[in-house]
Amino acid sequence: MTFLEYALIGYFIGILTTAPVGPVNVMAIQHAVRGGFRHGVLVGLGAVLADTIYATAAIFSVSAVTTFIEDQFSLIEIVGGALLILFGIKIWNTHPHLEKNGDGEEYRYIGDVTAAFFLAITNPGTILAFAAIFGGLGEFRPPHGEHAGALMMIAGVSAGATSWWIMVSATVSHFRARIDDRWLDRANHIAGFILVAFGALIYLKLAVDRI
Repeated sequence: MTFLEYALIGYFIGILTTAPVGPVNVMAIQHAVRGGFRHGVLVGLGAVLADTIYATAAIFSVSAVTTFIEDQFSLIEIVGGALLILFGIKIWNTHPHLEKNGDGEEYRYIGDVTAAFFLAITNPGTILAFAAIFGGLGEFRPPHGEHAGALMMIAGVSAGATSWWIMVSATVSHFRARIDDRWLDRANHIAGFILVAFGALIYLKLAVDRI
């Protein structure tokens, strides 16, 4: 297979693993509404970084990475659940305004990218999804030792995930003019509730597994 074919396969894998609605999608939408297109994309890029790390680990060592994640699954779920609940409470208690304030804007962007990264990196389902997809590609996966092909596929994954966040942020920011502070407040409550619910479900699953 050619490098372009590897990149295209990676591109569709990136969209496939990013598109399902989850905590980072909720966070990106909420920030695109509040801060506009650039803010939504930057939040998404935090998740892209995590996806790229996991895709790299999975494509170079599918079985070993899967075994490691399975061994640490409970710990990762505990950390991920706590982060979801904390971020959810923070968003619930935030009362945003559409007017931008330049003071500390760069700091908020960095903080949001970091938050999205940790939400994505502590989701064990992501690495298991990559491991399952790459493991199932068979002859469509770069053969062992073909590092250039593997890197092209990883680049495709990053490009696919990034294009998804661009599309989501562009769509949400397009309707931003119709949104006022009261709408944002309600959206924050919904987003915060969803994040806390995700975190609570993780702990509920852990409790059920131990029974």
